[in-house]
Amino acid sequence: MVLEIIGTIIFGAVIGMLARLVLPGKQNIGTLVTIVLGVLGALVGYFIWGAPKDDSSIDWLRWFTSIIAAAIFVTVYSAMRNRSSNV
Repeated sequence: MVLEIIGTIIFGAVIGMLARLVLPGKQNIGTLVTIVLGVLGALVGYFIWGAPKDDSSIDWLRWFTSIIAAAIFVTVYSAMRNRSSNV
């Protein structure tokens, strides 16, 4: 159980960083928020494409879906943060 949580955090960090890389411009968000949004994106990718495959191959479709979902979360979070700071 502990290893699954650690793996999810690491996977979320990677997905979050990749999501920020594909977005244009600078996102003014911290590391912890990047990890949380990456984990949320990974969960979306997991639920859209189902349970993990039984073989050891990389599931590229799940990775791309997770990155796109995390990029959407980063964009929405950045927009909400900028909107609240401009009020």
